[in-house]
Amino acid sequence: MQGMIERSHRQKVEEALDAQAGVVLLGPRQVGKTTLAQDIAESRDAVYLDMERVADRQILEEPDLYLDEQMGRLVVIDEIQLMPDLFKTLRGQVDRRRRAGHRTGQFLLLGSASNTLLHQSAESLAGRVSYHELTPFLISEVSVDEMSTLWLRGGFPDSFLAKTDRASLSWREDFIRTYLERDIPSFALRIPAETLRRFWTMLAHEQGGLLNAAKLAGNLGVSGQSVARYLDLLVDLMLVRRLPPWHANAGKRLVKSPKIYIRDSGMAHALLGIESAEALLGHPVIGGSWEGFCIENLIAAAPRGTEASFYRSSAGAEIDLLLKLPGGPLWAIEIKRTTSPKVTRGFHMAAQELRATERILVYAGEREVPGSNGLRAMSLKDAIERLVSAEK
Repeated sequence: MQGMIERSHRQKVEEALDAQAGVVLLGPRQVGKTTLAQDIAESRDAVYLDMERVADRQILEEPDLYLDEQMGRLVVIDEIQLMPDLFKTLRGQVDRRRRAGHRTGQFLLLGSASNTLLHQSAESLAGRVSYHELTPFLISEVSVDEMSTLWLRGGFPDSFLAKTDRASLSWREDFIRTYLERDIPSFALRIPAETLRRFWTMLAHEQGGLLNAAKLAGNLGVSGQSVARYLDLLVDLMLVRRLPPWHANAGKRLVKSPKIYIRDSGMAHALLGIESAEALLGHPVIGGSWEGFCIENLIAAAPRGTEASFYRSSAGAEIDLLLKLPGGPLWAIEIKRTTSPKVTRGFHMAAQELRATERILVYAGEREVPGSNGLRAMSLKDAIERLVSAEK
């Protein structure tokens, strides 16, 4: 069903394949990596291998013998983190292919665990591949009148495209159960599924809040080290975002804890049992949910190499999202689910302190409204379009 929506990532991946020997495509399970890779493979001379299939794993028991036969073809390897020993082989393959005149478009590697996969590939394939993250569906990939559905259900294709809200929620509940009971144990991590579910749900209740590891540890009855390990895992699986605080102002008393978001709004709503738009609008998490939804879309739209953080000082100066674009421009973005285009004095204070180049309020109105001190209020869609144009 996800084929009904053209992924905006496809062009970037294709361009990277035309410029590099290989591309590493990262993203959580069920986000559409395989569908995108197979679509690309159909347009090229390519072979597809899935490391979750025993037969495909057996093909690569003698990897050089097989891969030498595929010289000049695009080789797609799905769930490659399940066979980490392949990375050293791939380094030799890339170098041999270069010597044979095949310099680009040789490997498309798909993985579901970012830090693990990045560590393995960075050591072996440094300078030979580029990295791209496939996110759930973004606002730019759906129609304007589907934005509320995207916010409620999230952007995982099977969830977003479900026939009803009930069917969508059931899919997400099954997804969460599968991750906890099958996928996470496959990483050889001994974490009780029920404990991790409680932890994940606690994070959903605190969507957009500062990390309070001691409170979480106390509520779970585990150590602070365990909380750190659980959080690292969910971040690594690209299910949770750990938004760091701005740290450049050494002389200021700034908040040092990161803010935590469930990256897909639909997953946050499933963890909280929110099925309908009416239930979401009446839920205490609505503000944090909207903020997280906007932040994911804004970060995805920002130019490659953008650094994201937030700002909060002990004096009350605060900015929801700071985007430091490549080359230095700093965008200060406040996010409010309101039709009133106003920000707090603390936002202006912080933007002035940081000398932010762009000052934007993302609000629920449709009109772009100029404000004081260079502030412009606009819709999320318009803010995304400005970020996209900043890359050109």
